[in-house]
Amino acid sequence: MEDTPTRNVALLIDADNASAATLDPVLTVLAELGTVNVRRVYGNWSKPGLKAWRDMTVRHGIEPQQQFDLTKGKNATDMKMTIDAMDLLFRGKVEAFGIMSSDSDFMPLAMRIRQEGIPVYGFGTSRTPEGFRRACTRFIDVGALTAAAPEPAQEPAAAPAARPVSTDVPITESLPPAIAVSKPKVKAPVEPELLQLLIDAYDASKRDERGFVSLSAMGQLAANRSSFDVRNYGYRRLSDLIGAVPNFQTEVRDGGRSFVKRVR
Repeated sequence: MEDTPTRNVALLIDADNASAATLDPVLTVLAELGTVNVRRVYGNWSKPGLKAWRDMTVRHGIEPQQQFDLTKGKNATDMKMTIDAMDLLFRGKVEAFGIMSSDSDFMPLAMRIRQEGIPVYGFGTSRTPEGFRRACTRFIDVGALTAAAPEPAQEPAAAPAARPVSTDVPITESLPPAIAVSKPKVKAPVEPELLQLLIDAYDASKRDERGFVSLSAMGQLAANRSSFDVRNYGYRRLSDLIGAVPNFQTEVRDGGRSFVKRVR
């Protein structure tokens, strides 16, 4: 089943284990999957470290959920998020969940939601435990998202102000201001494990008389086996990733549909 922009999406955020600086790209990704109508962030708002999240609640219309730390060294945020997620799940109106956290404690929650046929999109750092990554329908590295975000346009440097002429000091021409040149972002290399996943998905797909398979069908088969997302490798679309892998040849046909053939 392909993602559609009409899905009703719930985004649940663990403020203790997620950075407010990554919220904008996360919302951009979820906007491609549906409409994020439920937005909740959980934490103990008496903590100074959550100030950035407090600001985000107003900016993005996120409902803050207060949860006190009842025991030193522990917090009840995870339990509250889990309870709310199950409530939303069994009301039957949420069609996809986004869980923004790098905490492996949400692995059972993601697995339980998926058992109901509801996709779970995880957003965390590169240090997120593998268990939670695999439990999600897709897991997206927020570090890769922020690295791929376009840099804001820089204002042109203002011309240097004219200096008064002095007869005591020799006049020297001022050098023009240095022009900042942004380096192109380097794509993450395609790891052997990912390459094998793509090859297996190709082999399992139905081929036409020329050996081509539908890219969308291939992507769906790959997603069924793994929580990988092309954004983790610096690409926006699966077609971009496939185009960068020398093992495959791509072809766009009438209607804009992409097809793939393995060449090595």
